[in-house]
Amino acid sequence: MTSILVTGGAGFIGSNFVRYTARAHPDWRIVVLDKLTYAGRRENLADLEGHHPGLEFVQGDIADPAVVARVLPGCEYVVNFAAETHVDRSLYDAGGFIQTDVYGTFVLLEEARRAPGLRRFVQISTDEVYGSVESGSSRETDPLMPRNPYSASKAGADRLAYSYWATYGLPVVVTRASNNYGPHQFPEKVIPLFITHALDDVPLPLYGDGLNVRDWLHVDDHCRAVDLLLTEGAAGETYNVGGGNELPNVELTQRILALLGKPESLIRRVTDRPGHDRRYSLDCSRLRALGWAPQVPFDEGLRRTVEWYRANEGWWRPIKEASDSFREHYQRHYRS
Repeated sequence: MTSILVTGGAGFIGSNFVRYTARAHPDWRIVVLDKLTYAGRRENLADLEGHHPGLEFVQGDIADPAVVARVLPGCEYVVNFAAETHVDRSLYDAGGFIQTDVYGTFVLLEEARRAPGLRRFVQISTDEVYGSVESGSSRETDPLMPRNPYSASKAGADRLAYSYWATYGLPVVVTRASNNYGPHQFPEKVIPLFITHALDDVPLPLYGDGLNVRDWLHVDDHCRAVDLLLTEGAAGETYNVGGGNELPNVELTQRILALLGKPESLIRRVTDRPGHDRRYSLDCSRLRALGWAPQVPFDEGLRRTVEWYRANEGWWRPIKEASDSFREHYQRHYRS
């Protein structure tokens, strides 16, 4: 039986990838390792646990060598989604991001290079490692210029993973994806935050002039790319994964409000965050050459995402109303 280790598999992208893998490879053994911090939730896998016989959940930290040594051996594939991911939080706790994103990746890589039979180690990175892109689109060979602690920690893990291919021959593939959206995303990120705020007629905190541009990628399209790269990606290579949906934040906000039938008067301009990158854009020709292309049109994906949050109030409302982590961060970050 083929075995895959998915770290961070109870988080947003990780849980969607676990769900995708269970559908695409029903005979695989899927080992999920997740620390279950504020954004990693066992509930994200509730529809699979008890229904997919190959699923095994282990609560643990990728920065703990003993835990990693217990779960990684015997897995042919490793996909590392585990990370601290919220730029805003990194402004207040850069050390936590370094510990998980860089040191945790190091622990995984060290165990992986000792594991016999490992066929691929996929390190999930981000388009933010390129920094702000004023014109054109970033290629995998472009220099990395991260401008906040989150993207810097991801750049460190990105290049550390590559170094284990160059130095030890570990079959590493690195992905750099644009902004993901879809179901089960923790409601501090902009799309679920703005959807759930709008549902409650709470003002939507829009940074600065709202003209920062992001490229939006539906999480299902990201999962398909990672699955493809498990077998078709070349060891030592990096692949950009973009949705081709570049949009200023103010237009994104307007689309969310329109889908919910809410007025634009809910938009509340707030002070821009430090080091806020103006634009991200990816050249994905390397990945497209393998036969991948995004399949979820943005208008359809956003509509489906809005409907998911509308229909799953029982998933997000307890987070926003009862989670100390969510409330404390929101009040600290948007206190003005």
